[in-house]
Amino acid sequence: MNMKVFSEKVGLSSHTLRYYEKIGLLNQVQRNASGHRVYGKKEEVWVGFIKRLKETGMPLEEVLRYATLREAGGSTLLERQHLLEKHREGLMRHIEQQQAHLSVLEEKIDLYKSGKVA
Repeated sequence: MNMKVFSEKVGLSSHTLRYYEKIGLLNQVQRNASGHRVYGKKEEVWVGFIKRLKETGMPLEEVLRYATLREAGGSTLLERQHLLEKHREGLMRHIEQQQAHLSVLEEKIDLYKSGKVA
């Protein structure tokens, strides 16, 4: 699929996709005879994973590090695993913190509902 269709499908602007290609997150994007980028399912799955990492708070630097390790092949499996485990730990701490914030908000809302707050 071309850049416009791919951009709409993955929910990223063409500018972002070109930037990801420039910094090495999207390597080896195929081009057709006229030089236009052609994206497939492989790129769609990869961009989906990049987005998920970003949406869970992984800095672009770390995503790029993961991508570099991925590109290096099977010898980096353990290092990639460790990187994802570290990210998971941070994400779990963040979720716990958000749960605590939510609990306090729920308590405050309950006070308002009970009419015990002036």
